[in-house]
Amino acid sequence: MSVTVEKLDNLERKIVLALNWEDIRAKVNARMKLAQKRARIDGFRPGKAPLRIIDSMYGYGIRDEVLNEITHKAFEELIVAEKLKVAGLKSLTALEDADQDDEKVYKIAVVFEEFPEIKLGDLSIQEVTKFSTEIGDAEIDKTVNILRQQRTRFNHVEREARNGDRVIIDFAGKIDGEIFAGGSAENYPFLLGKGQMLPDFEAGIAGMKEGDVKEVSVTFPEDYQSKDIAGKTAIFTITLKNVSEAVLPEVNEEFAKSLGIEDGDVQKMRAEIKKNVSREVNRRVSEMTKDSAINALLAATPVDVPSSMVTEEAKTMAARMKENFAAQGMDQRDLELPLDMFNEQASRRVAISLIMGELVREEKLEPSEEQVRNVINEFADSYEDPQEVIDWYYSDKKNLQAPTSLAIEQNVVDYVLSKAKVADKVLTFDEVMGQQAQA
Repeated sequence: MSVTVEKLDNLERKIVLALNWEDIRAKVNARMKLAQKRARIDGFRPGKAPLRIIDSMYGYGIRDEVLNEITHKAFEELIVAEKLKVAGLKSLTALEDADQDDEKVYKIAVVFEEFPEIKLGDLSIQEVTKFSTEIGDAEIDKTVNILRQQRTRFNHVEREARNGDRVIIDFAGKIDGEIFAGGSAENYPFLLGKGQMLPDFEAGIAGMKEGDVKEVSVTFPEDYQSKDIAGKTAIFTITLKNVSEAVLPEVNEEFAKSLGIEDGDVQKMRAEIKKNVSREVNRRVSEMTKDSAINALLAATPVDVPSSMVTEEAKTMAARMKENFAAQGMDQRDLELPLDMFNEQASRRVAISLIMGELVREEKLEPSEEQVRNVINEFADSYEDPQEVIDWYYSDKKNLQAPTSLAIEQNVVDYVLSKAKVADKVLTFDEVMGQQAQA
């Protein structure tokens, strides 16, 4: 077997393999005879069909299979012999040169991509933001209030409806005197003043009492989701059938027990809430700091990413999205997600992986067993039986891959923070928690 190596654009390389035809024919013949023994063909005893018939039925597939196997084996041997750093295989193309001696060799061009040479950049000129936040009594009070709202009860009242009440209504809407699709409902419940309905609609209900009937004029926004009624004005006839006011539970022994505090101690409850909230807040600010550090690493180290790796990552992302759709009960069997929609994020992920891998090797940032154990302990701490979770991770080495990766990421972040220009930024509880922190 002779070898020719050619550099193409960027990371692409081409190797022309000259495979021995005798080896190919020998393997094809052996595979053909094996197929002959197994074949069950009408008109012939089992295993006795002539080879020419086996060839006509299975020959093309057998030859293609053998050529594929021999080519891949030869390429793998060449990778080892030449110490090639192959990132991905691009194509296999048979060559039909005029001067090729078809009796001796079969030439095939293998186009592949090499891993890029990565030269880590200067992190000292990069800026990284290190995020943090503080959890005090005010943040715990806010979280307690959110938990109270999640356990809201609604009691029937005989008064006018006001914001915060749950109302039950019948309504029928008309545009230019005609009923329109989606404009009517019976026994429809919603929370008044929470933006669940259009502002004009809710404003018309405020002040009504149970049993009242009222006509309310509502103009739909120009960008309303239903184009047929966008920008039009409807007249709704609304009948208020029930008004119930929100009643929040008291923060007492019973409330604490509902949150899993067996003895109902409110102070224990607050301490547990602080522990859980602090864990979540720390996770979020750590992710924000990590993103900033990774951005600095990418800015300092430009790298060409192999398109074959980007394609594979995009395929993985598309598959995960379809799995998520399926988990949500959505029918995704015939859903085809274009890979282009994932390319940008896939390219970033591949670049991060390559750069981080080089940084870990060069700076010896592999995590210690203690670091991996700390990651596992922190994760297990949120479960009812932490030791059961810890035992699961250590029951199989494969289970340690995820916590090991997280420990590596933290080592990389710590390294970047030690080299770059770091700006500390303290965020409020609401900024970290977003909508969940709104009381």
